[in-house]
Amino acid sequence: MKVIVDRAALLDAINLISGVVAARTPRPQLQCVKITAKKSGKSAEMTFAATDAEVSLRLVTTQVDVQEPGEILIPADKIRGIVAAEEGDATLTIESGDGDACHIRGTDAHFKILGYPPAELPPIPDFDKVAAGKDPSMKAKAVFSHTAGDLGQMIARTLFATARENSRYAINGVLMKREGKRLEMVATDGRRLALCRQNIGGGQGDKDAPAISCIIPSKALSMLQKLIESPDAPVQIAITDNQILFALGSDEEGGKKAVLTSNLVEGAFPPYEEVIPKDQDKRVTFDRDVLSSAVRRAALLTNEESRGVRMKFNADEKQVEFSSRAPEMGEAEINIEVSSYEGQDIEIGFNPSFITDALKVIAEPEVIMELKAGNKPGLIKSGTDFVYVVMPVNLQ
Repeated sequence: MKVIVDRAALLDAINLISGVVAARTPRPQLQCVKITAKKSGKSAEMTFAATDAEVSLRLVTTQVDVQEPGEILIPADKIRGIVAAEEGDATLTIESGDGDACHIRGTDAHFKILGYPPAELPPIPDFDKVAAGKDPSMKAKAVFSHTAGDLGQMIARTLFATARENSRYAINGVLMKREGKRLEMVATDGRRLALCRQNIGGGQGDKDAPAISCIIPSKALSMLQKLIESPDAPVQIAITDNQILFALGSDEEGGKKAVLTSNLVEGAFPPYEEVIPKDQDKRVTFDRDVLSSAVRRAALLTNEESRGVRMKFNADEKQVEFSSRAPEMGEAEINIEVSSYEGQDIEIGFNPSFITDALKVIAEPEVIMELKAGNKPGLIKSGTDFVYVVMPVNLQ
């Protein structure tokens, strides 16, 4: 193999692919990136592939001159460091050497990286074969596409609420549920729950199609967020019994630019519909930025022992007082006016981070908070597509 590749495009691809490689593993091949160079007539492409045995990624760049086709398997951290350091070069030459070695040359530098036989990287599924049912090892139960920008918004509005390293593996990921033309994503860590609903883009969706649901690991969705470039482009999705595949780019655009594959999380997701309160009798409309500012300022005088902000709602004056108190630190009090208020006075405490996390992913200028009692969960809503449930904290 011998290629001359645009350094900036190479660095972008290596940075992305490095997010997939295993951090620690007894199999060094899972810390490597497989680079394949192909040439067909006047067209040439370079493919990067990596996997940690749970999540895999394949990327394609055409900003390359392929002089000799071939493939190599080399440690991702080594090539990443070299490409990043060669910032003075517009292009780099990559060439396979004796055995499984790889040579990288710049204007005044030559690096030799020792690699492994390319066949030792576990195989990565081909999206087209899986979607068409031509892969004998895995067949898609559902295939559909959604607009990249809308899918990215759904991920952003749910991913933040997933559990971190929880023994209940099912809540370490995001539930994706498709029913007819409706797509739904849900995440919870046991103290809060985020739910986002949208219609599937492009007028797709058979109202009589059977419902399908799966739990996607957080790592895969974080990776997918980084891959989304054009918000108007389609993302094709294929779901099998134990994996999900996302393909970005289409044949009309010159072929698939990236394919992300992930194992699904095993287990049953909690019955989330039962968690969403239906009998809230207090409804308050906030300016999103005003609410965010008040919560953040009140949180300045909280600590791990008193991690809570008290919200005191005054119906008559349409005001809310935010206050916090921490021993040996001091107290904070912020008063704001609200757009509208329905219901009676109430006092309730929340973890301020749980409130600001939700407000960060809301684009609309107004948000609605619905409450029942000081010891009952609160609801934050934005439009008709986003619902956020947050448990209160006990403030003495």
